[in-house]
Amino acid sequence: MSEAQVIEGGSSRSGGPEELPLHLPALPVELAVIVPTLNERDNVGLLVQRLNAALAGLRWEAIFVDDDSPDGTADVVRALARRQGNVRCVQRLGRRGLASACVEGILSSAAPYLAVMDGDLQHDESLIPEMLARLKSGRLDIVVASRYAAEGSLGEWQRSRVVISDWAGRLGRLVVKAELTDPMSGFFVVDRSAFAAAMRSLSGQGFKILLDLFASAPRPLAFAEVPLRFRQRLHGESKLDALVAWEYLMLILQKLVGPLVPVRFLLFSMIGGLGVVTHLATLWLAANVFAAAFPIAQSLATIAAMTGNFLLNNLFTYRDRRLRGSRLLTGLISFYAVCGVGAAANVGVAAHLFGGHHSWWLAGLAGAAVSAVWNYAMSSIFTWRARPAPVSASVPATEQAPAHGALPRGYAPN
Repeated sequence: MSEAQVIEGGSSRSGGPEELPLHLPALPVELAVIVPTLNERDNVGLLVQRLNAALAGLRWEAIFVDDDSPDGTADVVRALARRQGNVRCVQRLGRRGLASACVEGILSSAAPYLAVMDGDLQHDESLIPEMLARLKSGRLDIVVASRYAAEGSLGEWQRSRVVISDWAGRLGRLVVKAELTDPMSGFFVVDRSAFAAAMRSLSGQGFKILLDLFASAPRPLAFAEVPLRFRQRLHGESKLDALVAWEYLMLILQKLVGPLVPVRFLLFSMIGGLGVVTHLATLWLAANVFAAAFPIAQSLATIAAMTGNFLLNNLFTYRDRRLRGSRLLTGLISFYAVCGVGAAANVGVAAHLFGGHHSWWLAGLAGAAVSAVWNYAMSSIFTWRARPAPVSASVPATEQAPAHGALPRGYAPN
């Protein structure tokens, strides 16, 4: 092969394809290891060192997708990338989430086989060659490292976490369309064609990309499992919290009812129901305990309900678009305005139907339904409008960080 390669789409002055000199590596990357990270600066160097040992003889690259970690994880990865050409950093600005990070990492690579693993060293990288070999030789779509397969282990987890994981797995099996022993696993190797067939149906929310992938695939995925002995975290802290668990439940709900009713609308309506309770409780308290006049008590109750609804929706329903800082105040004002129009529509529709000799409860429900749809649609557009995602920072290693960046602990170049 000569160094001059034809680039389709360009043209020379003679009208033919433009020829540009390209210096290409002899062989393309076969496997991309996608590692989503958040505050893992003390782990990434050790992980690369272990990948070097485990994947010797393979043509591979490691793509760290970092959600702009405050601890400088991206800078550490860039320091590694200057020493080792098959390490890359994708630094995301203004958005977070393990599942979406995995998707962006996968799409940034051209490798035909894709491994996904955590960056906290709890996944055993030495399993990857076996997983890749089984994927290539067994006519499979995906190979999953399972903590519940024979000889697998959860490590030194506390009993309470084991119980939670077990129940989460039971819920996951409701939607994965397969008898996976560990649908909560975050460690797998997948064929690119299988991922590509499902990627436009992925939720992209939460932290369980494997479950999302199985539930979104247009056909049942052919899979195999290998036992995984879960290791203890050496550095950093677990990202598991109540909001992560909430996102998992929402992913399950979306895959179960999403084609019928948007899950975000269900959450919005549920929080609206809590708002009714807040309204009535505030009204009773203001009128009966503080002896406020009814118009004042009703006004206070309305403001309390709308404010509570706004805060809960900002925390849960629109977590991926959460407003912070000054945008929280402007968002609250726009939410008041949207709900004010919704309340007027509620009263108008209900009064019209009641005046037409419909029953009071039917008129009331119709008004409430109109108000709910209006509030949801308009607040999605104006209060929590989706902002264009900033471009991920994924550039050649020589442009990624200052030349004087220090290498991370535990890393030694090949």
